Amino acid sequence: MQQQRNKRARSAYRTGKRLPKGPNGGIQLLLIQSVDSLGKQGDVVEVKRGYAINYLLPQGLATFATDHHRRMVEKHKAMLLEIQKQRLAGLRELADLIAEKTVSIEANANAEGQLYGSVGAEEIVHALKLEGVAISTDQVRLEGPLKELAQYKVRIYLGHEVETSLNVWVVPTAGNA
Repeated sequence: MQQQRNKRARSAYRTGKRLPKGPNGGIQLLLIQSVDSLGKQGDVVEVKRGYAINYLLPQGLATFATDHHRRMVEKHKAMLLEIQKQRLAGLRELADLIAEKTVSIEANANAEGQLYGSVGAEEIVHALKLEGVAISTDQVRLEGPLKELAQYKVRIYLGHEVETSLNVWVVPTAGNA
């Protein structure tokens, strides 16, 4: 499939077929996928001929801006938008679940409450996993490692602008109590 698309793009260039020109003299293409610094999926963009022939078309990132292709991309975008809405609803439910939770993490500390080590994102993720909530360490937003016995509010970023906070208690280990 990819090879056929590459051959068509190159053959259009070699045979001298006219490529769709934009108002500024560049090649007008419809983006199949989002391209950084160029546009989002479904945008009609105007690029230089070499960029279109050598990169966008062979990589399958863009196609010629025909009405048929525009309809296909719009249909695909509508489907992706519905999937995105469902994912966002799931993330909001997870955020509400996390906000209700309180986790306790045991750590070795001295008499003044200073930890001998620190509590980081890995420990928080592990404690949440024991509560039945699975997140990754890069979703935990700490302003620094937790180095004292105390209660902390830890921000959890779930993605797509969905953020919540988690109550974390850092308590002494059973032998230190």
